[in-house]
Amino acid sequence: MKKTLFGLSLALSLGLAAPAMAATSVAIGISGWTGFAPLTLAKVAGIFEKHGLDVTIKKIPQASRPLAIASGDLQCAATTVETWIVWNASGVTTKQIFQLDESYGADGIVARGAIKTVADLKGKQVASSAPGTSPYFLLAWVLNKNGMSTKDVTVVNLEPDAAAQAFLAGQNDAAVSYEPFLSAVRDKPDQGHILATTLDYPMVMDTLGCTPAFLDAHPDAAKALADSYFEALDMIKASPDKSNEIMGADVKQSAAEFADSAKYLRWADRADNKKFFNDEFPSFSKTAADLLIKMGLISSAPDVSTLADPRFVN
Repeated sequence: MKKTLFGLSLALSLGLAAPAMAATSVAIGISGWTGFAPLTLAKVAGIFEKHGLDVTIKKIPQASRPLAIASGDLQCAATTVETWIVWNASGVTTKQIFQLDESYGADGIVARGAIKTVADLKGKQVASSAPGTSPYFLLAWVLNKNGMSTKDVTVVNLEPDAAAQAFLAGQNDAAVSYEPFLSAVRDKPDQGHILATTLDYPMVMDTLGCTPAFLDAHPDAAKALADSYFEALDMIKASPDKSNEIMGADVKQSAAEFADSAKYLRWADRADNKKFFNDEFPSFSKTAADLLIKMGLISSAPDVSTLADPRFVN
């Protein structure tokens, strides 16, 4: 014991540092959606590293993310609340641990000038991601609210960026997309117009979730993920120009362009998270599950209490 203490004292006297604790590795699957950008900021600005995390961010299409989780390639992912329901129903067990954002006009449907109402979409070609993704669910939600379903349109499967670009190139009658790609259409009214957004149909909210195995093995890392996200939001408030520059660069936008697209959503801070999981999350999850059953994507409604583990936002 004395030798151990002597050795420690000698190390300290010589200025030798004890070996640093190894950072916890975690791979997170995201898309180029503006709402996920604070995760990129936390990575680039060293916030994750500061909190003891070795984070790898992987851009993976939404439809492919559950496969990456099931294979072990991802431990966590960012996606919409209703998508977690579909993934869990298909056997990819996950738990949402904190809310990222809510869309206030950042997701929507663009259409040609002759299409004036949602009813006018009947029989038309609409570009959208595949069933089980957020854009497809938005399309189904909007159609359902207008007494229609996806059977009333011809869905052309394209990811949000490709859907917007194809629309601008003159393809398809309408398209479902989100920021920053939606603004490409906003800026060219001669090509079409915004038919409906989440300002009209508030139903897009994103969360970060992880596998139960990761949460059980690394609860401190899960807390560090949440704390890092909230610190990134603090950085956006304190240094907006620098933050927008970093986040914009990831999606090939200038700081000004990124700031313009971000104004159509709201990132959720710690206080927002506590309110969300107590109020909005359970009610929305139930409504979303009912529509997912109607769409044939799940067979029964899940126990909402099993879908989230919000202890890390405290």
